[in-house]
Amino acid sequence: MTAIDTTAPAPTLQFDCETGNYHTFCPISCVAWLYQKIEDSFFLVIGTKTCGYFLQNAMGVMIFAEPRYAMAELEEGDISAQLNDYEELKRLCLGIKRDRNPSVIVWIGTCTTEIVKMDLEGIAPKLEAEIGIPIVVARANGLDYAFTQGEDMVLASMVQRCPTQAATPADAQERNAIQKLLDFGKKKDDTSDTAANEGYRDHTPLVLFGSVPDPVVTQLTLELKKQGVKVSGWLPAKRYTELPVVEEGYYAVGVNPFLSRTATAFMRRRKCKVIGAPFPIGPDGTRAWIEKICSVLGIEPQGLGDREAQIWDGLEDYVKLIRGKSVFFMGDNLLEISLARFLIRCGMTCPEIGIPYMDKRFQGAELALLEQTCQEMGVPLPKIVEKPDNYNQIQRIYDLKPDLVITGMAHANPLEARGVSTKWSVEFTFAQIHGFGNARDVLELVTRPLRRNAALDGLGWERLVQEEARV
Repeated sequence: MTAIDTTAPAPTLQFDCETGNYHTFCPISCVAWLYQKIEDSFFLVIGTKTCGYFLQNAMGVMIFAEPRYAMAELEEGDISAQLNDYEELKRLCLGIKRDRNPSVIVWIGTCTTEIVKMDLEGIAPKLEAEIGIPIVVARANGLDYAFTQGEDMVLASMVQRCPTQAATPADAQERNAIQKLLDFGKKKDDTSDTAANEGYRDHTPLVLFGSVPDPVVTQLTLELKKQGVKVSGWLPAKRYTELPVVEEGYYAVGVNPFLSRTATAFMRRRKCKVIGAPFPIGPDGTRAWIEKICSVLGIEPQGLGDREAQIWDGLEDYVKLIRGKSVFFMGDNLLEISLARFLIRCGMTCPEIGIPYMDKRFQGAELALLEQTCQEMGVPLPKIVEKPDNYNQIQRIYDLKPDLVITGMAHANPLEARGVSTKWSVEFTFAQIHGFGNARDVLELVTRPLRRNAALDGLGWERLVQEEARV
């Protein structure tokens, strides 16, 4: 008879790192959503024709809307240092000021500016003083950063531009002119400071960071308000002139797992305290996110268990489609850990999570929740592979035969042609996936290829393909 060692430690997550390559979109893609989020901004991407072609293809459908971004193409004279970088950038920025008059110009440095050592950080302050418009420099090159990390670099640069004190009465009066128009006709008591602060607990100011659509901003802000937590501001704000006040000792918490450098900037540059919480993706993640914020602020959360259970009840029609199935993440947008944790809670298994870059400190709470979720659901822990080698991953996909592979666009069609069901990971980047109310949208995306396959099987699609193969 063999004795069972009850003191053996529980299994823990396994981490691996393969090639060190980023098989993702270029991080200058962040312009696609940031220029729409920050309504008074202008983004100037500084790179070669290759960068321009990429932007044109990625966002060309928006060109007729006169988007607030442009491409500063480096010519041979720029690369060979025969032209004056300062004068060329000054000429472009003066044109932007004349035509668009933005509140801020964001320079996005690409791989080429890194290779030829363009001193963007040195040029920007002098040019900013000369033309009178703030210039924020963000290095978003594909040599060093993955797809969504472009936003991280932009927000990290903006952290240092956040004011350290509230606006003066004159500035506040001008800034709130639109809000006064919206409040026109309301009772005076409804728009007073007392009414605005009603229902909130007394706590250290809290700033949220991460670019999400306005409806998500409203949802998450209201969920925290239900717990008596007041959000002092968001980074980024809808307008650059409305950046949140950030002082030493403030709390900051992220809503996306790819914002580790922004979190570092809050801690090191502004001496803030970053709350290490899971991310508000899925009912379980949203509840854990709110609970962590409340615990740090000394507030007892109320009704979150019932709120989460209510959301799960409304998701059952989707959950039953994926319960017991397996999902494999190839790695693209750094949302993989949070999405995998949510899908495992839905009843799926996940043998491997590929991720381009892993900051174990910033995602520590999410990793702990992933491990806890696997134990509670009674499924094996996934293996986490940083910077995965695509060739090796495809071999593992053939061996594991997962029901669904979430991958970048480059590999989706080749895998589909080989009978592997896929979903583009980029869709989760642009979809509204945060908060209690958007969990259904996540499952809508995940189940779409499975529902499509079921519909095709009903039409005899598989038999037709086999017959064509025999012919």
